[in-house]
Amino acid sequence: MKGNVKKAIVTRVRLAFLGVCLFSAAIVWKVSRIQSEEEGAKWRALEQERRVVYQPVFATRGTILAGDGKSIMATSLPFYRVAWDPSVVDKDLLRAKADSLGLLLSRFFGDKSAQEYARKLKNARNASPVVRYIRLNSRQINFQEKKQLATWPIFRLGKNKGGVIFEKVDKRFRPFGGLAQRTIGFLNEDKNGAGLEFTYNRSLAGKDGEALFERLPGGNKPIYDGSEVKAQAGYDIRTTLDINLQDVAENALYKSLVDNDAQYGCVVLMEVKTGEIKAIANLGKIGDGVYTENYNYAIADQGRTEPGSTFKLASMMALFEDDPDIELTDTVNTGTSGSMKIAGAIKTDTHPNGRVTIQKAIEQSSNIGVAKLINDHFSANPEKYTDHLKSFGLDKPLGFQMAGEARPYVKDPNDRSWSRTSLSTMSIGYELKLAPLQTLAFYNAIANDGVKVEPIIVKEIKQADKVLESFEARVLNPRICSEKTVAKLQSMLKGVVLNGSARGIKTDDYSIAGKTGTAWKFKNGHYTRMYSTSFCGYFPADKPKYSCIVVIDSPRRGRIYGGTVAAPVFREVADKAMARDAASQRPLLARGSGPRSRVPYVRAGMQDELQLVCEKLSIGMDAPQAVAEDWVRVTPARDSAKLAVVAQPVSRDHVPNVQGMTLRDALFLLENRGLRVKTVGTGRVQRQSLAAGSALKRGSIVVLELAPIGRQMVPVLLPSVASEPKPAVTYPAEPTKKRAAPSSITQQTPRRTETKPKA
Repeated sequence: MKGNVKKAIVTRVRLAFLGVCLFSAAIVWKVSRIQSEEEGAKWRALEQERRVVYQPVFATRGTILAGDGKSIMATSLPFYRVAWDPSVVDKDLLRAKADSLGLLLSRFFGDKSAQEYARKLKNARNASPVVRYIRLNSRQINFQEKKQLATWPIFRLGKNKGGVIFEKVDKRFRPFGGLAQRTIGFLNEDKNGAGLEFTYNRSLAGKDGEALFERLPGGNKPIYDGSEVKAQAGYDIRTTLDINLQDVAENALYKSLVDNDAQYGCVVLMEVKTGEIKAIANLGKIGDGVYTENYNYAIADQGRTEPGSTFKLASMMALFEDDPDIELTDTVNTGTSGSMKIAGAIKTDTHPNGRVTIQKAIEQSSNIGVAKLINDHFSANPEKYTDHLKSFGLDKPLGFQMAGEARPYVKDPNDRSWSRTSLSTMSIGYELKLAPLQTLAFYNAIANDGVKVEPIIVKEIKQADKVLESFEARVLNPRICSEKTVAKLQSMLKGVVLNGSARGIKTDDYSIAGKTGTAWKFKNGHYTRMYSTSFCGYFPADKPKYSCIVVIDSPRRGRIYGGTVAAPVFREVADKAMARDAASQRPLLARGSGPRSRVPYVRAGMQDELQLVCEKLSIGMDAPQAVAEDWVRVTPARDSAKLAVVAQPVSRDHVPNVQGMTLRDALFLLENRGLRVKTVGTGRVQRQSLAAGSALKRGSIVVLELAPIGRQMVPVLLPSVASEPKPAVTYPAEPTKKRAAPSSITQQTPRRTETKPKA
């Protein structure tokens, strides 16, 4: 019995051993077949197919330019990742130069020791199989740094013998920082965004190419086999914006918001005849004294509000168009108490006016006067009034060139929320909603003698110097009202500044016409004691060149009227615009004559650019080829028709000398070294707060004093970070949540006994 058991066990072991041998033999046989010519080529081809893939090569995004076609508001700068292919480098060369290259890499990136970098290089080359791709560092370097690395040992032999691979990555850069931030806009990874970047993405994006990449441990290595499809760079967009006026508008708006502790505000400056927007500023509060551009209040739903008293101009236009015989000298009785019940709702003025002319009623922004005139004239047929408003185009969007324009809301008697108080309430700017740009377009038509034009902000789409598409303002209405009505309205708007609610901004230097606005904020079903203040008008009043609107929402420092909150911002913007006007500067230019030289005013910059300018102007440079540095300083040579060139070495670890440079060049050098730049004045750099040649600390703030060409700046104390009057503009990430748009007024019936503020 025991013998049989033993025999069975031995038999089973032998069978198991035989099975293992057969299985092993099968594996050896299969491996032999795979490695044989019969199947080896098949599997090698399959492996190669899976390892080599086509990937997109992203196009360089186009540039957004200011109205002068030169100032860059947003552009793509090339940055590079540094990778290396050890397989193409000679072993003896690597053995001799690894320590030197490791030391340079260690000093440049500062994340590993020289020995660690040298060991990484040698291990990659000596690995079996040899490594064909490694990322030396995750940090992205700029173009100047790329040129520097290309001169290092091993790397100087290039891609084919030195193995260095510079992988290009484009980054969006704004030379003027947060200037017109929301107008320029953004585009996120999901292709959603706002502003010009989003609206004109199809033109700016260009066309991506594709190329072969080999999948290797550590990343994908490009294969340049001639089959790659080159990417086509995006087109450039030239806007109508004036950089200097944009800066003026933002600074004036910012100061007013801080002074009044307001919630948000916007300024839009437009040329009357052309409809070109020269400045558009939007700032919203994100903290005590801190404002940034999160929303485009001038255009989008976030800024669509009840306009208040600025809408009285539209009411008067409807009145004059319906009855041309009404004159400005006609009178209206506003009572002696400053309060009057009209069509079931009480209207109030800040003080009793008694019987006044229509001209005076507008100058004093009398709620009672305007509401009584409109109610008495249109109460029998209120649809006639709203039809006039619609004929002025107030109920339709402008068709603006940027995505996101709010849709205006103008109530009519067919609306479910219409009541017997609606006519008189609408006449003074309530129970309807407009975006500031839509109000401005209406006022601009008055300044333009009745011709209503579409505001525009994009002038051209270009490819290099070739204009692919150009834009001009469309005429939305060639005659918004009669000439007689236009003359009356212009007279009223001049009177508001000369004798009325905006006389505080009157100036002897030029004339202003406009209208103040103050509106209670409608919230949670009733009007609150918070206000939206505004001023809309144009200048010079006798020959209009610019129209402008200013909105300051929810001021909290006791000033609540458009004449004391918004109008001063209008005046500051107008002063700066008039000072820059070429016509107003001619007498000054005639006086300022001095000896002129044919040598351009140049102090410092890129040698290639300066040499190109001199070649175009036929001006000699003293032996520029002898200077090896990219950045140079120049002075007039003994021969007054030449420029002497002096090299200006630029170090990574020291603050560069940017005095005499253009702001563009200074920003390029300083910000690419991790410094934060603030500026005082305009023009070329005259002084810098961090001494040239001092040790560089990334994140430090350097303040640049700028001065116009040929003019000495009055010495000023450079502000410290703590005393800076305007905080650094924040650059918010693309918002992940949208603020809820204001509730539709059709769902909100205001209390009938509420009175309205006077502008």
